[in-house]
Amino acid sequence: MRFIVRVVVNAFAIWVVTLIPALQVGVTPFAPGETLQLVLTLLAVAAIFALVNTIIGTVIKIVAIPLYILTLGLISFVINGLLLWITAWVTSSWGWGLTVESFWLGVVAAILISLINWVFGILLRPQEKKRRS
Repeated sequence: MRFIVRVVVNAFAIWVVTLIPALQVGVTPFAPGETLQLVLTLLAVAAIFALVNTIIGTVIKIVAIPLYILTLGLISFVINGLLLWITAWVTSSWGWGLTVESFWLGVVAAILISLINWVFGILLRPQEKKRRS
């Protein structure tokens, strides 16, 4: 269930980022036309982004521990941009999916996606039930 919520929030965040023309990030639907194809493409891209972030991102983050220490965590922005760029590379190789025009704009887009995920994470996290004393 958490994975599905994560994918839906990622899809929404990616959609919001594609609405900003200055970032030059877009989504090409797998079939032209209707809104349903765009939504399904966004969900597929978000699922692939979640998988890339889980599998490749974990390995990169473990290897980059010294860089995290040296840069006081600022390297995480570049790593998130790299993961978004990898997702764009994977999905665009199939003829549909995410397109990112430049790496640094991808880093900015990844920062915005992270901020949107953070806000939704705060809003959607389960609240602990208070115990009666």
